[in-house]
Amino acid sequence: MNFTQCDKPGVVECFALVKSCDKKSAKNGSTYLDMLLADKDSEIYAKMWDFKEDITPMPEVNTVVKVRGNLQQYNGNDQLIIQRIRPSVAGDNVSVSDFVKSADFSGEEMYGVIMSLVNTFTDTDLKTVVTAILEEHKEELVFFPAAEKLHHAMNGGLLYHTLSIVRLAECVCSVYPSIDKELLLSGAILHDIAKLKEYTVNNTGLVDGHTVSGMLLGHLVMGSEEVGRKCDELGISEETKVLLQHMLISHHGKLEFGAAVRPSFIEAEILSQLDLFDANMYEMAEAVGGVKSGEFTGRLWMLDNRKMFNHGRKVVEPKADLIG
Repeated sequence: MNFTQCDKPGVVECFALVKSCDKKSAKNGSTYLDMLLADKDSEIYAKMWDFKEDITPMPEVNTVVKVRGNLQQYNGNDQLIIQRIRPSVAGDNVSVSDFVKSADFSGEEMYGVIMSLVNTFTDTDLKTVVTAILEEHKEELVFFPAAEKLHHAMNGGLLYHTLSIVRLAECVCSVYPSIDKELLLSGAILHDIAKLKEYTVNNTGLVDGHTVSGMLLGHLVMGSEEVGRKCDELGISEETKVLLQHMLISHHGKLEFGAAVRPSFIEAEILSQLDLFDANMYEMAEAVGGVKSGEFTGRLWMLDNRKMFNHGRKVVEPKADLIG
């Protein structure tokens, strides 16, 4: 967090986004606030003891507040004990977007790169259906996150994850020329398209929950259904439709990871491997970049509860040159 030292020793203040705020009862019967505050780069748990709502309004989730308090250690982590808190006002010159983690490139840039690539396709069926789906969802695609938590859970994260896999797919195709490059790229571009219907997104551009269909069906099934409908609407061949649908319902690789079926042709298997690879790379880079050289990260659930080591040989960041 970007704290400013105040005039009193040990007292700091900052602006922060309220990610969660719960009113709880202490053992002595008093009321306190249990909060999670964040900026673009970090989060911190905070408490405000002896909270009185008739004096201090309850902070709203997904709004920016200004806080003042003392930093303490609790279970080895920083915790802010709040003395004062107020909503941000126009004169503060801050906005929600200043405190939300975002992709390294704008949604418009990433969307443009992907569309330019699709425009080079020689397979008319693939070019037609991928273009139609991208154009239909452009408004959401340019800001949508890729996840609620874990990899690419940020503003613009869905296109960032998608474009990362597209770039990886291009590299794989340069090594193995027998791969159907346009089929693989089409699957890569569309594989997570139904996350637009799986998640609900709040005013920060981040996930705040799941839709009913997202919970009951999931983005693999809904994505396959959408591709199927669009192919039928556009008169796309049955063979192309089924190949694309299979790539979408199998891209989680294993049934225990949510795949409806296992990948059953080369391009489907590559997509599944690259999807997992990109997600793991992002998680490892995020975690290792958060510890000092010579230290281990905490256990990472997504990586089978492994601890990762920062050897310090290079600065580790979860970013790549995807636009050039």
